[in-house]
Amino acid sequence: MSDLRILLVTPPLTQLNTPYPATAYLKGFLGGRGYTHVTQADLGLELVLKLFSQAGLRRVFAAIEAGNFKLSDNARRMLRLQRSYLSTIEPVIRFLQNKDNTLAPRICHSRFLPEAGRFDNVADLETAFGSMGLTDQARHLATLYLEDLGDLIKETVGPQFGFSRYAEKLGMSATTFDAMHEALLAPTNLLDTMLLELADELVARVQPDVLGFTVPFPGNLYGALRLAGRIKEISPNTKTLMGGGYPNTELRQIREPRFFDYIDYLTLDDGEGPWLRLLEAISSELLGVSSSFNNNSAEQQSAANTQQLTAQTLQRTFLRNAAGEVEYVNHPHPDIPHPEVGTPDYSDLPLSEYLSVIEVLNPMHRLWSDGRWNKLTVAHGCYWKRCSFCDVTLDYISRYETAPATLLVDRIEQIIAQTGQTGFHFVDEAAPPLALRDLAIELLKRRVSITWWGNIRFEKTFTPDLCRLLAASGCIAVSGGLEVASDRLLALMEKGVTIGQVARVTDGFTQAGIMVHAYLMYGFPTETAQETVDSLEVVRQLFAAGIVQSGYWHRFSMTAHSPVGKNPAKYQVVAIGPEPGPFAWNDLWHDDPTGADHEQFGPGLAKALYNYLHSVALHEPLSFWFDFRVPKTTVSRHLIEQALQEPAKPDFAKQNQRLFWLGNAPELRQENGKKGPRAVLTFYEQAEDFEVTVPVALGEWLQQLLAGLTQDYDTKLLVKDVARSFPAGQSFERFLESPAWLLLREKGLLIL
Repeated sequence: MSDLRILLVTPPLTQLNTPYPATAYLKGFLGGRGYTHVTQADLGLELVLKLFSQAGLRRVFAAIEAGNFKLSDNARRMLRLQRSYLSTIEPVIRFLQNKDNTLAPRICHSRFLPEAGRFDNVADLETAFGSMGLTDQARHLATLYLEDLGDLIKETVGPQFGFSRYAEKLGMSATTFDAMHEALLAPTNLLDTMLLELADELVARVQPDVLGFTVPFPGNLYGALRLAGRIKEISPNTKTLMGGGYPNTELRQIREPRFFDYIDYLTLDDGEGPWLRLLEAISSELLGVSSSFNNNSAEQQSAANTQQLTAQTLQRTFLRNAAGEVEYVNHPHPDIPHPEVGTPDYSDLPLSEYLSVIEVLNPMHRLWSDGRWNKLTVAHGCYWKRCSFCDVTLDYISRYETAPATLLVDRIEQIIAQTGQTGFHFVDEAAPPLALRDLAIELLKRRVSITWWGNIRFEKTFTPDLCRLLAASGCIAVSGGLEVASDRLLALMEKGVTIGQVARVTDGFTQAGIMVHAYLMYGFPTETAQETVDSLEVVRQLFAAGIVQSGYWHRFSMTAHSPVGKNPAKYQVVAIGPEPGPFAWNDLWHDDPTGADHEQFGPGLAKALYNYLHSVALHEPLSFWFDFRVPKTTVSRHLIEQALQEPAKPDFAKQNQRLFWLGNAPELRQENGKKGPRAVLTFYEQAEDFEVTVPVALGEWLQQLLAGLTQDYDTKLLVKDVARSFPAGQSFERFLESPAWLLLREKGLLIL
């Protein structure tokens, strides 16, 4: 057991509705390794709550009035309405925290909220939410109200502010540290001041020996470094560490010494192993300082010990050595296996304080911003790891490891007991279908009721039966990459799917009651104007068929760690910069001489998709969305319809697949009909009862089969095993085509 006091911080800003999971993962892991004094804090949430309070807004309005800001008409209107904002801000925050839902009628049906620019294009809320969606409608209006205030802050006292992209531009494609360093040396603005006040309070309370920052996105970097700089002022002996998605992709070649004025140690890839090595070294260093009786100052002793650290067995760690140079130390330690990372620990995060906001009026889209989701990983890395646009060479993609379903459900039960929340977001790069199958069966076996969603690949392993199993285990939504809806480009991407396959998989999810979000991409190397328009037509057909409910267009970005970035000539593009610098390096500029002018398509694609995900204008010609001439689509108007009509594999051909029954054991009775005695099996299910009638010779066999499937989730009963036990004198193949069998298949008899 260690006496080290460790503080883990998520800097502003990631999500308002739920904690980013990195600190919870690390706290859970360290707790299992004997580090019991671990505290975590989400300073993004705390900054938002401090800012969007009556006291916080008073400071905002006072700073605007005292400053020399050139105000827009919208900002001036909001200043005139400041009394209304001050009186409504705290009730609105409580409402968005689900602490006062009785406010919903006032928000919807009275002039309760002051309205500014975000309300100008408000949707038809009755159509969007219906007569029963009052709370959701109010939450959307309250979100617009907050975004109005965010716009005001960004225009005036906090130009770097953003609810999910705080100071993002400073961290994006920053090959040098100059702009960030200049911003950090500039006088603090009001938001900086508030953030540093929070840091002072937190450090005074925890008195950490070690303070670690997770920086998942470019928008977290500025806040992390601002906070780290403050820690160096008020607690110079505290060691500062940083890791996360941004360093893992952007800072792998860092040579910038000034960065280490703020951060003592920068770790790459999964943090568990590097942190163990660092904490062991820091413990030894602190012990050495405390037992030193010579005349050296603590700073001199620390500098001497830092030199020794480079000779110790650190793992995937950057530091600044005694010569003032950046050094990378990576002794060959094994990675912590995925089953040993432990259960995320959400304790000491204020789970009841997060805000459920609704930015977009789409039930699938809202999952990212509405509701409290426990984050969990089914597997480490990606089992496919071939997509040419993806950072497949990096550890978080390339090292694929799974954990047993029993262990995952153990973790799920622990998290539910700790948080009281049963919503889970599986944050895998692409959750493996067979691992999800086993997880679903284990959840059903233990009768653990959760609601979950996650990221997948639209691959054929997701059969309609597997989709139904996942839905029965609590799955409500999946997101996956369709990328460019062109079979040529999908092959070039090595995506491993076709348009027809995506259509059938998304149809299977939709038929099972699972919402589908598609990640879409435009501007992939060699993509022509014709392919871009054809891709939009495929997307239109997917939405028109009702088998995709949500989507988002991303512009292709070439990264240094992707197959395209490593071998641009193979994809007929030319890397034109930037040259690697001493700081960040990942996003690459490129020229695509054979492709279209990708930039001009962005606004039209986004506008079309926004309307499609609201079921609007699905039958407008594609040219309607663009303000320039585009080619007519060459895609058949019935492409998706025809893909969905492809015949499925018959059940008799699934001999090596497993039978699984979602229902209850039936009651058996015999009755006489016009054609003689028949066996009748009665099923009592959640929403309805139904009966299946079969020949007497099959009645007892079928009852035993289904009763066994109901009671025994561990035995894998294959179709061929069932065929061997089928009563003699009967045709098993014919039975698999009978009305009785087809009814059972409809009601929940699955072949997996």
